[in-house]
This record gives sequence, structure tokens and C-alpha cells, in this order.
Amino acid sequence: MEKHEQPDVSVVVPIYNEAENLSDLHREISEACRSLNRRFEFLFIDDGSTDTSFAVLKTISASDPRVRVIRFRKNFGQTAAISAGFEHARGEIIITMDADLQNDPADFARLLEKIEAGFDVVSGWRQNRKDRWLTRRIPSLIANRLISWITGVKLHDYGCTLKAFRREVVKNLSLYGEMHRFIPAIASSLGIVLAEIPVNHRPRRRGRSKYTIFRTPRVLLDLMTVKFLQSYSTRPLQIFGLLGFLAGFLGAGLAVFMSYERLFLNKGLGDRPLLLLAVLLIVIGFQFITLGLLAEIMIRTYHESSHKKTYFIKDIIGPDSGEKS
Repeated sequence: MEKHEQPDVSVVVPIYNEAENLSDLHREISEACRSLNRRFEFLFIDDGSTDTSFAVLKTISASDPRVRVIRFRKNFGQTAAISAGFEHARGEIIITMDADLQNDPADFARLLEKIEAGFDVVSGWRQNRKDRWLTRRIPSLIANRLISWITGVKLHDYGCTLKAFRREVVKNLSLYGEMHRFIPAIASSLGIVLAEIPVNHRPRRRGRSKYTIFRTPRVLLDLMTVKFLQSYSTRPLQIFGLLGFLAGFLGAGLAVFMSYERLFLNKGLGDRPLLLLAVLLIVIGFQFITLGLLAEIMIRTYHESSHKKTYFIKDIIGPDSGEKS
């Protein structure tokens, strides 16, 4: 593909200290794309590597006009790298993958077939995963079940980076923290059609894994954020108000019960912890409702000041239909 040609497919690869894998990665991607009748571009996102990754990427870019390299000033994380790839990708279909050679570029064809079949997002499932059971596979299994249950978007493998997206889907997404793994769940609020296919997974041959079990707390916190954004981002009062009413009604119920005991059963209240609990629940309920109202004001201010819509259009058919959004 010449540099001035518009690509059909963009392959986005976040990279952090993978210098010894990059030449083989480029070769495998090139071979996989050679048999596909499409124009490709390859976006390598150097996420602040401290080894010779950038030097290798410069050499690869000089030899292949399809390659573009984006270099971060420091390590911002995989989510930021993928977000930058989405922003700079020019293809109508975007494929993401890891740089450690565990994802197989030969699966590109099957991902693209699913996209052409009408799906908006196609997620890879490492059915025969080549990782350690105790530190990688068991925590991943638990995490996938938990994420599927909380978000309502059921996938076997949220952690697989090998995915394909229609550009119209990801251009509307803002990603932070460790949210790259939750993209299918976040995009579900746009009304996407999602598919999952088994993909080949290979053992890591060179380099060290960047994933550790110590990232679990950050993933859980981001999962809470995703659930909130997915269900209540445009109506925060419904969640805070519900919690406020529950706390307030429980506190008021305790207060009425204790008032009955004091007035009709002549029981003392001064030494009873339930009295403090009732007061605390009523105050907490009031605070939750107030917090919900403030959040509503902030959400409305955000949407109106930024002219951000609360809906996403896929197609408009008919006279004067304007642009596709």
C-alpha cells in the first residue's frame, strides 16, 4: 500500500519492551495480510519502551510504507496505547493484538469474516491458552465470570487483546485506567452486535510478561467504573437516590420502632447503639440523595457544554440524511 492510499484495515499493536519480538511480529503480520484482498496499515504504539524497541520500529518503518510508529514520552499503559491507536487509525476496521507473539496473525481472516457478516465487535477467545494455570489462567477465569455477570456482556475471554472493531464504534469511546479489556462491555451501551470466536494462542518464546496478579485491584476498580458508566452515566440519581432511599427508610424504620418502644414500652434509648445507627442511616440517606442530585447537575452540564449526545446513530436513510454519526 502506498502512503497516500486510504487503508481498509488498521492493525494496532501496543508495545512495551518487546525489541526481540518485533522483527518476527512484523514478518508474521505481513504474511497474514498478504493473502487478504485488503489494504492494510500497521500502527505500532511504543508505550515508553526502555529497551531498543523504538530503534527496531524505525528500521521496520523505513522498509515498509504500511508501518506507522507512535512513540509515547513515557509508559502510560496498554489502555492509553490502544486509545492512541484508535485515534490515529485510518481504516474502517481496526484489529488490536499484543506484541509478544502469543496472538496469531493468521486469525485476522476469521476476524474480518465475522465483521463482514454484520458484527460490530469480534473478540478473540484463547480457548487453549498457553499460560500458567495458577498465576494466569485461574485468575483470568474468575475475572471473566465476574465481568460477564456484572456487565451483562457475556464473554469467555475479556483479557484477549486480539479483537476486531468497526471504526464507527471505537471512535466514540474514551478509555482510561485498565479499561482496554472492557471495551466490548463499554461499547455495549452503543447498541453493538458482538461476536466471540476461538483464536490460536501460543506460548511466549522471548521476553517477560507485563501482567501480574497485583494488577487485580486496579481491574476491579475499573470494573466498578465500567458498570456505572454502562448503566447510570446519564442518570446517576437513580443509583445514588436508590441507595439514599434504602438507607433513609431503614433508618426511619429503626427510629419509629425505637420511638414506639420508648413511648409505649417505657424502654430507655440513651445506651442503645441502634439509636446512633438510625440517625447515621438517615444522614447517609440524605447525603446519597444530595450526591445524586449534584451528579445529575454535573452530567447535564457536561453533555450540554460539550454538545455530547446521549445517543449514537448507526445509519440514516432517506432524503437529506446528512452524515453518518
